[in-house]
Amino acid sequence: MLLTLCASSIKPLIHTKRGGMHILDVPAFARDTLGLHGLNLSTDLLKGSTRADLESLRDRSDKAACSCLLLSEPDPLPLADPKPGKAATGVERAVRVLRAAHVLGCNSASIAILAPDTDERFDLACARLREVVEVAERLEINLLISPAQGLTESPDRVTDLIKRVGGFRIGTLPDFAAAAESEDPVTYLRRITPYAAVVIASTKEFGEPEEEASDDKPMSIEDLLDVPVPTHVSWDLGPMVEAVVSVGFDITLGLNYLGEGDPVMGLISSRDALEVAIEDALDK
Repeated sequence: MLLTLCASSIKPLIHTKRGGMHILDVPAFARDTLGLHGLNLSTDLLKGSTRADLESLRDRSDKAACSCLLLSEPDPLPLADPKPGKAATGVERAVRVLRAAHVLGCNSASIAILAPDTDERFDLACARLREVVEVAERLEINLLISPAQGLTESPDRVTDLIKRVGGFRIGTLPDFAAAAESEDPVTYLRRITPYAAVVIASTKEFGEPEEEASDDKPMSIEDLLDVPVPTHVSWDLGPMVEAVVSVGFDITLGLNYLGEGDPVMGLISSRDALEVAIEDALDK
């Protein structure tokens, strides 16, 4: 399973007028510093970018062996709005995200839908999504639906939406943080992951690594080299990873650190904890 970086995790480190890491340096940073193998970008990190800027980022990513895989629109779009003008604005924005993803060389783009969960809004969302999916099919990019409150909060509602729209280019973007807010995170992920091209492995707070109790025996070289695994305390990563593995998902996990403090250390802890969780899940 490929571990990749959600670049929004290091947004505080990325170029501002006061200095910082330039967006073009993120691919090499993800590969060389974090040991990750791909990028998941959000549109807010690319504000003001031209086509040439996107092409430069794509080339730098390919050179660093850390390709751009996913472009996400973080703000929910009014695709199911009953006012045609607002809905058209949402469709237009979704299409622009797809086209930007195409320039970046991504194989997927994601959007969220701003709407309450009613049958009327469900039908409107289906109609507008078909327009967007037509563009996704021409560009050969997967359109992924991010979880959001309201219409796409329930995994069953999301899968119903995808089935109603139809086509091979529409899927889901499961997120551990959204799963953790559900009544049954494992069932949530098992229902939504079969339609996923990417799963966002969000993490938040880590505690002290668990250490085995000492029996006062002298430590061997193996003991010294055995680094304790970071403990994620906000939600249990093990069952979540096992849930996505159990339905045959073996593509891309996007590391998305949401916690406070140093994002680099948070991402390294996330990587280490997820690697162990994946190994454990595959051994079962």
